[in-house]
Amino acid sequence: MRRMAMWKRPRWKRLQGVGCISVLTLLLSGCGVTHLASQGAPANAVDDRDRQETLTYRRLPTMAYTPDEWPETLNAEVYLPDTPPQARRPAALIVHGGGWRNRSPEDMQGIAEQLAEQGYVAVNIEHRFVPTYRFPAQLHDLQQAMAWLHDNADAWRVDTQRIVGVGFSSGAHLVSLLAVAGVEGPLAEPYGGEESRLAAVLAGGIPSDLLKFDDGRLVVDFIGGTRAEKNQAYRLASPERQVTSDAPPFFIFHGTWDQLVPVDHARDFYQTLIDNGVESELYLQHGRGHFASFLLRGSAIEAGIAFLNQQVLNNN
Repeated sequence: MRRMAMWKRPRWKRLQGVGCISVLTLLLSGCGVTHLASQGAPANAVDDRDRQETLTYRRLPTMAYTPDEWPETLNAEVYLPDTPPQARRPAALIVHGGGWRNRSPEDMQGIAEQLAEQGYVAVNIEHRFVPTYRFPAQLHDLQQAMAWLHDNADAWRVDTQRIVGVGFSSGAHLVSLLAVAGVEGPLAEPYGGEESRLAAVLAGGIPSDLLKFDDGRLVVDFIGGTRAEKNQAYRLASPERQVTSDAPPFFIFHGTWDQLVPVDHARDFYQTLIDNGVESELYLQHGRGHFASFLLRGSAIEAGIAFLNQQVLNNN
């Protein structure tokens, strides 16, 4: 009798189940997004004109990018695309997420390979972790990686005017902070300057304003104190609060159901960039949380790489 009752559900409940499956299928298929360009109008869909020819590439042995005197030896994975001999090519500095405290470049390997296939010298790096090392140590790591990339530019045939930053979550925060640090000022000292300049940024799930968070362990460990104790450091470490008209173009993607880094971080950052005249695109993934927006990132990454291509390949 119990088994019969299970199958004799009311028709509306059966339809409700079908509807849930349909919604899930829609989300997993990559549909359900809002994609805005700088003027607030819908951006063009990715089409064949946005795609570059897929290239082969080779991955170099993992190597240290930090100088001998650095507090901790940090490594990078470098992917070299098969491009015409002697031709200079763009590069991508790639930074993984993990709340500034864990994970590894392995998380970003697929994205690094996609970028190498598009003609980028992809540099996928480690950085120091909190709470052993606090802000701005991680930013200094990225600045060292940029200096190292410049040092190897001739060997890898990199056009140093066409280096982009790519990151997710705390990695997006770090590449964005690098991008808005400028060549002068407190964030540019003592390891930044001209060699830290980025041509464009692809940032997903970005915590753009650290003052928006409660005094939870992740951000407190990163900064080394609460918002009341370290208010100026929170402001300095927030990419949205460091934006000027000199910032490079940004492509931002974010899940609308993100509970770890609420979507207003992306929306407000995008608006601040627009208010400062910075070319930007916002790609909202409807119905996805923080981790799902990365795991199901396919269409967002495709659109983001198309945006980068327009900045450093198509317009070159």
